[in-house]
Amino acid sequence: MNIENTQSQMRKGILEFCILSVIRRGEVYPSDIVEEMKAAGLHILEGTLYPLLTRLKNAEMLNYRWVESKGGPPASTFP
Repeated sequence: MNIENTQSQMRKGILEFCILSVIRRGEVYPSDIVEEMKAAGLHILEGTLYPLLTRLKNAEMLNYRWVESKGGPPASTFP
């Protein structure tokens, strides 16, 4: 059994659970998820977050929509 691989898979599972918990409470932007994770002591980079969000979307565990921005590019939000 590869301990490093097991730890990595456990971290992904915990992060996915935490992300789904944040999204469950209401509509959020990815930056909101990052900030909430930091506040909880789980530091996550956007480079880690987006692949997790894509995997959850592909598994049909969440949806997202694009929101037009007046001051910049459109942003995704997770209802």
